[in-house]
Amino acid sequence: MLLAEDDRAIRHALERALTLEGYEVTAVADGVEALAQAHKTPPDVLVLDVMMPGIDGLQVCRVLRAEGDRTPILMLTALVETADRIAGLDAGADDYVVKPFDVEEVFARLRALLRRTSPVPAGPAGGDGGGGRGEPQLSDRQIEAAGIRMDLQARRAWRGRRELELTRTEFELLELLVRNAGIVLDHSTIYDRIWGYDFGPGSKNLAVYVGYLRRKLDEPGAPQLIHTVRGVGYVLRED
Repeated sequence: MLLAEDDRAIRHALERALTLEGYEVTAVADGVEALAQAHKTPPDVLVLDVMMPGIDGLQVCRVLRAEGDRTPILMLTALVETADRIAGLDAGADDYVVKPFDVEEVFARLRALLRRTSPVPAGPAGGDGGGGRGEPQLSDRQIEAAGIRMDLQARRAWRGRRELELTRTEFELLELLVRNAGIVLDHSTIYDRIWGYDFGPGSKNLAVYVGYLRRKLDEPGAPQLIHTVRGVGYVLRED
């Protein structure tokens, strides 16, 4: 694990807590060191403070994502406005924790991120499989529904012949929707499957990621694939 935090007290306390929890932690004080260390020894997960001198956490995240690095990233931020949190997600972060935080919350979010990096099972992620219209066709490594094809081992996805450039969280969300094509998934189910916990009724995380996916999936003249069922959740289907 790579931890980047410029506040010495927070960095040392979090490094100690993570080490006691069983993580092997490399702790650095700024974004320049974080990038250098990530390039030298790629970590399993990154914990990045947003506000750091020189290169901040958002810039570190953008650089790594631009390089094709899909290592899960948890952002630490003192910024509480929704727009600030969305900026972190838009930079390619997978999750965030707002300061001051409970270290147990950091542990829970890290566990959720690391679970999502485990090998993806070939069987359906949930539901009874249905047999209804739009049911995905499964193989040992590929799933397909509504004109979307996903290679789970290579972590690549296409709409028709066009390959989609997806972040880790976008890929996981699309996979869940494809596996359950034609089935309305409620908000709590999606939160549980993708993040491992529910952000609560006031959270905009899910709506933000659905918006990202729609922009990447939608094509002029083609039907919209992700539909909102108000008050319930979302469904993937080709109308």
